[in-house]
Amino acid sequence: MQSGGFVAVYPEPPPSDLVRILDLAGYQWKAVSSAADAALHESPDGWAGAVVACDGDAEAAWSFCRALRLRDNIVPPLLVLISDQQLADLPLRADLFDDFCITTALPLEMETRLRHVLHRETRDDRPELVQYHGLVLNLETYQAAIGGTPLDLTYMEYELLKFLAQNPGKVFTREVLLSRVWGYEYYGGARTVDVHVRRLRAKLGEEHANFIETVRSVGYRFGQSRWSS
Repeated sequence: MQSGGFVAVYPEPPPSDLVRILDLAGYQWKAVSSAADAALHESPDGWAGAVVACDGDAEAAWSFCRALRLRDNIVPPLLVLISDQQLADLPLRADLFDDFCITTALPLEMETRLRHVLHRETRDDRPELVQYHGLVLNLETYQAAIGGTPLDLTYMEYELLKFLAQNPGKVFTREVLLSRVWGYEYYGGARTVDVHVRRLRAKLGEEHANFIETVRSVGYRFGQSRWSS
């Protein structure tokens, strides 16, 4: 689970693709229907951030962003989701958001942009780490090390290792891994997963290669038991 409190999501109900991304990434979130609704459900520490889908009722969405920016209390970091057609108007609204993402982007890109926005405004200076028997993943810097030795991982190798390490003991089919790590629109074959697992095992080294276990006729599993970061 991500740390740092709840993320406000507008509108209510939120887009189904956004819901899947937030849930898979482990964010705590609450859908709100207006700025007043956001104030009503806000904790004393404020929202950890806000995600606003502007590709539906654009004027209402931008009004919501404006209301957040004009608040007297804590202003949450704000990510807006826009359509390709809205790109041209974006410079005129630059004061209303911290970052943006095109709605047609892969889920992985959307999750990465959200993480960067929240990290930029985080109130906790401690890096968010995932640790397992000498393996350390820094979720903010995208660095990985084992036994104190840095691992030279590609972006997708890191993302696959991160996903598996955040779900220890769970078995995932190749198809599920393709969907959750590479994105819902990725059409690569299952061999893509096998190749990345083989490379990860080689980089983890002989002593730690068994962190990623093959479950025969099913898929892959990381470790045996649940642990926390």
